[in-house]
This record gives sequence, structure tokens and C-alpha cells, in this order.
Amino acid sequence: MLVFAAAAVMVALGIWQLGRMDEKEALIAQYRANQQLAPLRNFNAFPASGAADGYAALDDALFRTVQISCANPADWKGVAGRNESDQSGYVHMFVCDSAVEAAAGSQPLKLYATIGWSRSPEMPDWNGGTVTGILSTAGNDYEVVASEPAAGLEPLARPDPADLPNNHLAYAGQWFFFALTALVIYWLALRARWRDGKPKRN
Repeated sequence: MLVFAAAAVMVALGIWQLGRMDEKEALIAQYRANQQLAPLRNFNAFPASGAADGYAALDDALFRTVQISCANPADWKGVAGRNESDQSGYVHMFVCDSAVEAAAGSQPLKLYATIGWSRSPEMPDWNGGTVTGILSTAGNDYEVVASEPAAGLEPLARPDPADLPNNHLAYAGQWFFFALTALVIYWLALRARWRDGKPKRN
């Protein structure tokens, strides 16, 4: 009976993954729709309250064009990335805003302005300004990927919802395969036991 219970759990996990696949497809469809919406001017990533429940608005606006003010850019970093011609190099990011509060055990979220691409990892000379671009995620934080590069940098690769992974169908198939394998092994074991216990003819 333990084998049947385990197989039932595996099938349930497979069905759950199929549900997750549908949710991910709906999310990607929402992001595609966001690409067609008018730009959000004077976008405020973090409400003055800084409450964590306000972050839902950020997620709802992902892949939409937004305009932010970055008057005091800070904490520059150059990370590996690609330009619009799909060449590898460095993308240059400055912190423009951060949340007032953070969830327990985590750092306050940050909003970066990703202002352009270069082959060099050196820090560009940029004093800030208005940045218009695509709102996307940057690890656990958020970024605005500039539509027009600044500080003499080159254009960035545009964030694309199609690049988001949706492997839930494969995961579901794995769970169904595991369940089938467990049942087949159990059936073979029962069959071998039945053969071993069958009286032999002289």
C-alpha cells in the first residue's frame, strides 16, 4: 500500500505542475500585453509607506515601459550582459531608489537604472537624469532597462517575456514517469514473489 500512496503523491505533484504551467503561461501573456501599453510617466517604484504589499504593483507592471527619475544615482555595478546585437560585454547599473521597509530576513528591494552596454567593465561617467525603459527584474531587485543608452554607452538587449522559463510541463512529465516506474517495479516484484512461491512440479 505504501507504493500506491507514493505513486498517488507523485501523480498529484504532476497535476500541480500542470496547474503551475497554466499560471506561468497566463503571466507571460500578461507581460506581453504590458509591452503594448502606454508608458507610465513619473513611475514611483516604492510607495512612501514602503509596505511590502505595494510591491504587487511592481510585478503587475513588469515589461511595461516606464519613466523614472534618477537624480542621485548610487552603487554602480557593471555585470555581464548583452547589447541589442546579442554581443556579450557589460551592462551598467545604478541604484535609483530603494524600499523603505523589507520583509523579515531580507534586504530592502532596490530599483536600478540600467543605462547601457559596453565592452569595458569600467564605470561610465553618468550623473543621473530621467530614464525611460522596460521594467524588469534584476535578481531579487528591479531594473529599468533604458530604451536609449546614456553616457556614451551602446543600446541594451530588450527584456523579452519569451525568455522566461516555463518548464512545468517537463516537471509534470517527470512526476508521472516516476509514478509509473514505481508501479511497474512493484508489479515486477510481486510477479517474482508469486513465481518463487508457486509449487514446483516433480
